[in-house]
Amino acid sequence: MKYLVRIGTVFIFLIANRCLAQGFELQQKHYTVPVVKESPYTALIRVAITIPAGKDSAFFLQQLSLSLQQVTGKQAINTIKIYSTTDSNYLNQEKTMRASQFAVYNAARATTGIVKINGNLRFAPGTNYIWVGLSLKQSADIADKIRLCVTGIVVNSNPVSLPTPSQLANFRIASAVRQSMQDNVHTSRIPGIATATNGDLLAIYDARYDSKRDLQGDIDIALNRSTDKGNTWLPIQRIIDMGRWGGLPEKFNGVSDPCILVDERSGVIFVAGLWMHGLLDGNGQWMQPLSDTSTVWNHQWRNKGSQPGFDPKQTAQFLIVKSTDNGKTWSKPVNITKMCKKEEWWLWAPAPGRGFTMSDGTLVLPTQGRDKNGAPFSNITYSKDGGVTWVTSNPASTGTSECAAAQLSDGSVMLNMRTNANKGLTGEGNGRAIAVTSNLGKTWAEHNTSRKALPEPVCMGSLYKHTYFKDGRKKSVLLFLNPNSTTGRNHITLKASFDNGNTWPSQKYILLDELSGFGYSCITSVDNDTIGVLYESSQAQLVFQQISLKEITE
Repeated sequence: MKYLVRIGTVFIFLIANRCLAQGFELQQKHYTVPVVKESPYTALIRVAITIPAGKDSAFFLQQLSLSLQQVTGKQAINTIKIYSTTDSNYLNQEKTMRASQFAVYNAARATTGIVKINGNLRFAPGTNYIWVGLSLKQSADIADKIRLCVTGIVVNSNPVSLPTPSQLANFRIASAVRQSMQDNVHTSRIPGIATATNGDLLAIYDARYDSKRDLQGDIDIALNRSTDKGNTWLPIQRIIDMGRWGGLPEKFNGVSDPCILVDERSGVIFVAGLWMHGLLDGNGQWMQPLSDTSTVWNHQWRNKGSQPGFDPKQTAQFLIVKSTDNGKTWSKPVNITKMCKKEEWWLWAPAPGRGFTMSDGTLVLPTQGRDKNGAPFSNITYSKDGGVTWVTSNPASTGTSECAAAQLSDGSVMLNMRTNANKGLTGEGNGRAIAVTSNLGKTWAEHNTSRKALPEPVCMGSLYKHTYFKDGRKKSVLLFLNPNSTTGRNHITLKASFDNGNTWPSQKYILLDELSGFGYSCITSVDNDTIGVLYESSQAQLVFQQISLKEITE
């Protein structure tokens, strides 16, 4: 029997075959996860084999056959590793230490076609799970894909075949921009990415040194740059670090929630971040004394962790740095809090991700805040003089926070917003809030798809317009990336709209990672024909993948 379950344009194959002579029952599942080339192991396939009850003899796995195709013909695979467990939950790298190893196969000997791997592993009574995974060569190209499935096994010298799927799953290669404890950074979170005018990719994020926790803490805004379209990344740069400011240690001068913007006309790159100095308690009162040994904690969205006013001891601060050499060096931070924030607002902050340059040269950052009553809102902040001065708009919505913006074909700006009302709402009515403005946020109109088209588990999401040329004509496509779920931060999915966000056809969905991670993301144009996505994945803290424009448009 053969079962096919379709999720968007990605297929998960459940292939069952009953060997009557032995009474075995087998099922094969393919996982859609990024194959991270820096990882020593990424599990891609799980084969479940159930040993019939009442069998007294021992059963041994002796051989496993794979159908293997490396799509471009390049040798990307280093080793094929096969493990066995009695636990059906996904086998990550940490769990391999407790799993039974069947074989490690040097893929240098493998050619496209059927690969037979020998070993000897005794099954436990009941259901056993065979895990097939890969390690890749560092030279693997993230533009490539690998096609793989299990075609058969040999148990106690008896071959048991599994039908080859009519369409093999494509496993996408990824580069790990950040992994746990890399550069002595405990957690790298909150990604943003943009492409400099020279083609370099700039990945920004929170460098959280001590824990995965949000502000307040020892956190800098950091950057890794790629000069080869995301295949490799240069060493970490710390571009906003407030150090021991105001007599307080770094753990009370954290900077978070970065947003990156490239001025497409001048080439100047801006990165915004939110600086929190010291600590306000639950009543909004300045806490002292504070030292390296203090364990108190609060943050800008929790109770009265940020308050009305402009001073660093009153409210979190909006900082901007800039680079005029494609991200190689960066200026000192400029504080624009007093320039833009309304005094009565509890908070005004960058929305993490990226901004954009409008067709008339206006620079736009997505932003967020808390109003005079402490309620969250989303808006935009813009500059008409190349980033010298900035203006923040009226709120587009209330009950929303992290947001992403893009310019539509009629010149208006769309704002796509994380919506608190979606929490716990798993059925009809769950959806991102969406608003549009034609006057840079003086007034906003709710979009017809608001709270209807794009489900979320209450998480940051990315909106981006890719402009390209085809047959000499200028075209564009609107892209959206988030956890395509109402219950958890999983099923990271790229969606495309060809009508300014009015529809998001499901046949164009591209699932990138079905398993759970923190779920934040960002999108950029690698070149005319390639999209780049940076997101918090199940396989590394931040991964980068390329997606061919043809997959989206054809």
